[in-house]
Amino acid sequence: MSDWEQRVDEAWAAIGDYDGREADFRARIDDLAAELPAGDPRVAFERACAWDSTGHSDRAVPLYRQALDQGLPGYRRRRAVIQMASSLRNIGRLDEAIKHLEAERSVDPATLDEPTRGLGDAVSAVLALCLTDAGREREAVSIAVAALAPHLPRYQRSMANYARKLTEQPG
Repeated sequence: MSDWEQRVDEAWAAIGDYDGREADFRARIDDLAAELPAGDPRVAFERACAWDSTGHSDRAVPLYRQALDQGLPGYRRRRAVIQMASSLRNIGRLDEAIKHLEAERSVDPATLDEPTRGLGDAVSAVLALCLTDAGREREAVSIAVAALAPHLPRYQRSMANYARKLTEQPG
């Protein structure tokens, strides 16, 4: 891990120390981001995360989009999609959030490294929330149960089947 990555991790680990001083936290992240070369997609990503984590989804969305447009790779790319979709949900842009998450779910897991693949359930969880807000509760429950099924000590096959059947039956 680079020195910069370590300092970013330390900043995020200390976010709780900034309660009531969210602008100071964003300034800390801005200072770290400013150390990177112009056009580095991590700049927009880290700034988006800072705005998002301090309650400003509306300010985060364009920065997530910028990071993705600049070619943010791997684990951070998937995080940006998840977090941008969550922010879009928070500002009422459900169709856009659902579109991004459905596209992310269609990515072949074999093309992803293990940490990035590990965020698959987070993609499903945020999609389930978005679908619920969009009035598509059966789909949301189906996705949530399907994501949960592999983690159960028993009944994985049954739960996966029930999840599939939720979207096959008339609501």
